[in-house]
Amino acid sequence: MTTFPAWVLRPEEHADAAERGQNRVELEQWSLADLDELPVTVRVEASSLNYKDALALGGRLGVARRLPLIAGIDLTGTVTTSEDPRFSPGDRVTLDGAGLGETLHGGLAGMARVPADQLVHVPEEFTAPQAAAIGTAGVTAAMAVTALERHGLVPDAGPVLVTGASGGAGSIAIALLARAGYTVVAASGRVDAQRSRLEALGAAEVIDRSELSSTTVPLARQRWAAVVDGAGGDVLAGALATVRTGGAVAAYGMAAGVRLETTVMPFILRGVSLLGIDSPHLQLPERQLVWERLAADLDPAVLDGLTTTIPLDRARDRAEELLAGHGTGRIVVRIPPEPDAPQA
Repeated sequence: MTTFPAWVLRPEEHADAAERGQNRVELEQWSLADLDELPVTVRVEASSLNYKDALALGGRLGVARRLPLIAGIDLTGTVTTSEDPRFSPGDRVTLDGAGLGETLHGGLAGMARVPADQLVHVPEEFTAPQAAAIGTAGVTAAMAVTALERHGLVPDAGPVLVTGASGGAGSIAIALLARAGYTVVAASGRVDAQRSRLEALGAAEVIDRSELSSTTVPLARQRWAAVVDGAGGDVLAGALATVRTGGAVAAYGMAAGVRLETTVMPFILRGVSLLGIDSPHLQLPERQLVWERLAADLDPAVLDGLTTTIPLDRARDRAEELLAGHGTGRIVVRIPPEPDAPQA
């Protein structure tokens, strides 16, 4: 029977770990018979490592909604069989979010069976590893920029702040904004280490995120025409207090915390809008538009420059580094075919 490697989460059997609230995580061999009966079967070529994946691979509870479960919220690969007429064997496809690694078996495996309703053909501008590098982070970044533009943002409106700039979504947001002609200011907790990399992506200025988190007044000096926020917490509160009248913040992250302590002042005295970005539940028409924008506006060479590639068996080790705060850019997990893996 054909088998393939997969990072699998299971209930922890050891009492001490179970009491700490952990799952057991192992690299196992699975078969197609172990997967759910879903219409499209994909030979996974590449996945990626996001913060949510790091939590899951670290055994943390709260990501997986069922057990056992294959981890990985993204996947890119080649269709081997399809019961849906929109896809044929040999098609290169990508799926980001949509329940992968949470309620559906995910992409950190050699094979996957997935629903068709949110599956996207990979644009010809990108290779499979590049599409995996975009993943949920890139889709989220493109959604945030698009949301701000639909709110009325234009390049001559003023500087656009990107928080969580060192992360994958923040990095791609900087590249997209700079390509579209915006003046981008990047906020990072590691300015000295990240300045040259963020400037290479297109940031005109790099500031320490403490400038935002230390802002305690309800309204401070107006600085930003808009904000792409991947930090949350005190950083988001400080950003809201410094957005210009009529501006907006597109928020998707919680790197600085999930609690938001602010006032109504930015909203009722400056007309600031807070726009929530929820990429995992993006439906197919909007998902296709996002990928079209990424194909048009994201330089593959820039994408390669912010991507690190690791093999599947290194995913858990790299997850520990992410949880320790050592991650930058995008991490692609390459998954070469097993000798007996089904081929398209």
